[in-house]
Amino acid sequence: MEEKRKHKRLDLDVSIQLEKLEEGDFTNLKYIRVKVTDISRSGIGFISDQELKVGTYYDTRIEIWTKEIIDSVLEIVRQDPIGDGKYKYGCIFVGMTDTDALKIDIYQIFNDV
Repeated sequence: MEEKRKHKRLDLDVSIQLEKLEEGDFTNLKYIRVKVTDISRSGIGFISDQELKVGTYYDTRIEIWTKEIIDSVLEIVRQDPIGDGKYKYGCIFVGMTDTDALKIDIYQIFNDV
């Protein structure tokens, strides 16, 4: 199968917090903890027991391997039920600084060595 992704996925053992972005600049302050399965410069995959809708946006805080925090906005683009009331999600980053994206790139370089 041909790889269509622009950026290589990395396995990462971290958790993130999601804060749903609502229309009209109103945010729902309920944080959702998820289990990250992979991350790349362009997106992230995770598992959650919360049902989230495709096409929704979330403010997210990702604590990476160096204990630094990456702040980003992500859009849920895929949802797959995996049983036991859990879902696997695929998301793309729609708002991330170049500096934070570079942190992911640097991790990939060290991970490949």
